[in-house]
Amino acid sequence: MTPNEEQFAEAAKHWDLETLYADLASAKGRRLTPVEKLHLRGLLCGCSPTEIGERLGKNVKGVETDLCTTLYRYVKSLVGKSNGKVDNWRNITEWLEGAGYQTPTPTEFPDDRGLSDKVNITNITFHDNEITIGVYLQITVPLSSEVSAQNLEFENDSVS
Repeated sequence: MTPNEEQFAEAAKHWDLETLYADLASAKGRRLTPVEKLHLRGLLCGCSPTEIGERLGKNVKGVETDLCTTLYRYVKSLVGKSNGKVDNWRNITEWLEGAGYQTPTPTEFPDDRGLSDKVNITNITFHDNEITIGVYLQITVPLSSEVSAQNLEFENDSVS
């Protein structure tokens, strides 16, 4: 099966894949292969090497070996754990999360506060070690009856 971007695509919802790919390529010394990217996305989706192999129709031992000889080494180098041991495949996602590669999840406001339809994160970008978060915020301010009556008169005058 040829690797493609749709396989384990849900990783892109929670991880800054482009930055991670670039940084891992630096640690490797050349670009990641499509298979390495695919296996990385599988790990980032919370799949074990066994699950990755099964979902891709690959030999499970082959996937485990590939991960040990490629991605695990690059990630250890990237996060400064070159001499560390990968005790469990979950170490990889924990280390990458600790290094800041996981994208923040939008803040959810409890419905009982009535804010969920008034506050939305519209965009999150990462550039030059900065995170920019675009927010749509709707604020409703009650007006006194005197101000409301003046606005109504103004609106009626402009229509005629």
